[in-house]
Order: sequence, then C-alpha cells, then structure tokens
Amino acid sequence: MSIELGFLVLYFAAMLGIGVWAARRKSATTEGFLLADRSLGPAVTALRLQSSSMSGYMFLGAGSLGYTQGYFGMWYALGDVGGGVLNLSILGRRMRKLSAMLGSITSIGYLEHRYPSPWIRAIAASVALFCMFFYVLAQFLAGGQGLAMVTGLSVNVSLVIAVGVIVGYTFLGGYLAVAYTDFVQAIIMVIGMLWILIATLQYVGGLTAGHEALGALDPDLLTMWGAEQQYLGQWGIIIGAVLIFSIGYMGWPHVNVSHMAMKQPSVARRAGLYATTFNLLFIPAAYLIGMMGLLVVPNLDNPELAIFEVAETVLPSFALGVVMAAIMAAIMSTADALLLQAGTIASHDLWGRFRKKKMDERTAVTVSRITVLLLAVVGTILAITEPPGVFDIVVFATSVLGAAFVPVYVCAVWWKKANTPGALASIVVGTVAAVLAQVAGSSDTIGFDSMGIGITCSVIAIVVVSLLTQRSHPVPDRVLRAVEETARVRPVPARLAAGEDPTLSAQLPDLDDVR
Repeated sequence: MSIELGFLVLYFAAMLGIGVWAARRKSATTEGFLLADRSLGPAVTALRLQSSSMSGYMFLGAGSLGYTQGYFGMWYALGDVGGGVLNLSILGRRMRKLSAMLGSITSIGYLEHRYPSPWIRAIAASVALFCMFFYVLAQFLAGGQGLAMVTGLSVNVSLVIAVGVIVGYTFLGGYLAVAYTDFVQAIIMVIGMLWILIATLQYVGGLTAGHEALGALDPDLLTMWGAEQQYLGQWGIIIGAVLIFSIGYMGWPHVNVSHMAMKQPSVARRAGLYATTFNLLFIPAAYLIGMMGLLVVPNLDNPELAIFEVAETVLPSFALGVVMAAIMAAIMSTADALLLQAGTIASHDLWGRFRKKKMDERTAVTVSRITVLLLAVVGTILAITEPPGVFDIVVFATSVLGAAFVPVYVCAVWWKKANTPGALASIVVGTVAAVLAQVAGSSDTIGFDSMGIGITCSVIAIVVVSLLTQRSHPVPDRVLRAVEETARVRPVPARLAAGEDPTLSAQLPDLDDVR
C-alpha cells in the first residue's frame, strides 16, 4: 500500500470513529441528532460553518476558474473571504436566540415558526431539497474524481467508497458527528491547501516569477476581467460573483443550522474571528494554485483537475496523502452537511410535519437516518451517469438557494413587519427568477448574474407583499416579541423560552392547528 493511500485509509477510519463517538453521546433525541443539543462552541461553529460551505468547489471549481480565467476568479474569493463573518454577524446571534424562543430544531421548521403557515414549510422544504440534491451530486462527483487519482481505481468505484464513508459517520452520529468531523476536516483543508500553494510557488520560482511567466503566456490572465477581457465592464456578472459566496450562503439551510446549534448566542462573535482567519488562509490559495497550474501542468483536458494534477507534480509522495485527505475533507465536509440537512428536510420537515400521526423522537431519528441512506444511494447512481461539471452544478444550486432564502432568513430577525404572505412570495419569486435567469443564460445575454436577479426579485417581493398584507396577515404577537428580543445582547430570558410562558405560547398558532 502506498503512503498516500495508507494515510487516506487512516483518515477515513478517523472520520468513522468520530461518528461512533458521537452516536454514543448525543444522537438519542431529535434535538441531539439534529442540533447536538445546542452545545457547540465558537471554534467548532466557525470551522463547521466554513468547511460545509466550501465544498469540493474549492479544489475543483476554484482551481478550474483560476486555470482558465486567471485573476477573474478573485472576485469570487473576495466575497468568500468575508462571507463567514457576514453570516455570523447578520444572522448568528439573532437566529440562535429566535430559534430557541420559537422551539425550532430545523432551519426550515424555523421559517415556519417565524412565518406561521404550513405552506412556508412545504414550499421552502421542497425548494431546499431540490437544490441541495443537485449540490450533493456535485460533491459525490468531486469525491469520486479525487479518490480515483490517489487509488488508481475507477471513478465510479472511488465514488462508492467516498460516499460510503460520508454516509457512515453521518448515519451514526447526526449533527454532532458532522460538526466535529467538519472541524477536523477544516484544519486538514487549510494545511493541505497551504502546502500545495507553498510547493507550487517554489516550483515556479516564487510569486513574482510566476506572474511574469503567466504574463508572457497571456497578460490578460493577470487582470480581473477574464482571459479574453470578456468581463471588462460587466459589473452585473462581477457583483454576482462577489455576492454568491458572501451574502449568498446566508440562504443555505445546511449552513444556517450552524447558528441554531451554538451553545449560546454570544458564541457568534468569537466564531466570526475564527471564520475570517480560516478564509484568509484557505480561499485565495485555491485560485492562485489554479493559475500557477498553467505553468506546472499546461494543456490539461479537464481544468477541474488542475489542483489535483499540480499537487501530484510538486509534492513528494509522503505529503500527497495529507493533501489528498485535505481535498477529500473539503468534499466530505459539505456532502455530510447536505446529506444530514436533506434527510432532515425530507423526514422531519415534510414526512414528519404533514403526516397525521405524530412521530416520537426515536422514530424521527430513524426516519432521518433512513432518508440519508436513500438519498446517498440515489445520488450515487445519478453521479455515476456523469452530470455536468462540478462548477456548473454548484453555481446553479447555490444561486437558487441564495435567491430563495436570503431575504426570508435576514428579514426573520431584522424586520418585524416581514409576514407570511411576504415570505411565501419571496421564496417563490426568488426561486423562479433565479431558475429562469440561469436557464436563459442571463450572464451572457444581459450581463447580470442569475443569483443577483433572483435576490433582487425576492427582496422586492417580501417588502411589497408584506407591506400590502399587514392588516390581513399581522405577525403574531409572540413572534413580534421574540424578534424584538433578538436585538438585545443577552441570553434568552426564561420567560421567553418556547412553551414556558403560556401567554406567549398562545400567541403563536399551534402547528397542528394550521395544517
């Protein structure tokens, strides 16, 4: 067995070990399985949030973008670097408090509690499940490609192995396993990415020498306007590139659940520092390696393999195992979060919410685990058919998620007048606008990114419809008081905890009564 393959085997075993440990600790109840009993501190919160949002895109899509478009990719990096602190600052503390006061244990159920209506959960869950399924397909495909390069096995066999490990620890330990494996994987990701970058710069003679060599190949690569200057003055596309990974992932349910799992609201402040540090070290490196890949491994048939090929060229064999573990960590940390959240949405937010007979906690956890398994099997089968490139899938799925959910998540804690009709209109209009813009190729035809179009339409919808329906659909008094409390920098008062004050509980319609 080669050194790199042996290291990967140990790495996979460690991830499964964390799943077994988590299963013994906190997965017996629904809240334990889905939120780790709201027990996570700042470091785990931050690195779990960042690693689950980075995905295989950073090792495939980002590298490909740097390889083909040069410094244009840094527009995406610019937004991504500040994305974590923005998310934690805007949503973190407030969402943690509001979810506790409303008794929410899923990020989709939270939306129904804030905007009381079964239609909110039904529509939001369907949109989220649709997008997240495509997103997890991208992770499976990336995992298969990465593992195949190390093992020499076929992509399909490698895909099955990678998915098996991911499902194993997610199935066993729920959110606690996902959080702690993501924490470990985030550290491995940073080490691996920096190792490749340093070795690459040494290989090309340093950053300055690398820039000079790239300029000799094509001086346009050193600008931020694309390899053929095609994005010069295309501010609609550029703004969209900055927004997709800065404010865009405030609308991703599998990321926002991190806020709900924090030990206390104040965790968000320190978590923002950890998240920013991680981003500064990790994100720009991927695009730089992709660019320098033009010098290290020119004329690649598949640019998405640029970072993989560069790593194999510039690193000694003993280091390759660590780096390949980092690549698999980026893929697995997003795939596990997506699988757990997709399973949660399918079992808890759809099946458990709308069936007449209520499930007990043990049954709910079992159904969630079975759903994770089924989604993984279906996703693997579809991934083997080789869907479009990882970059295309990720951009589509994340653009629609952002357009559909950013306004409703932000307005949930920042705007007391945001009501149920406004939220419904926002989700539907944002989804439709983003999908139509993506299908129509808005970036090429009118010069505006699909997520930018979707979020603009979504914001207009929630503001206009909420204002027009204030009298017919007022926000429940308990929700108003809870939203007001989120602005205060203090723990949740006992009297406002969900279900503890009958005068408050009475203001929020019982969810069984509004089916």
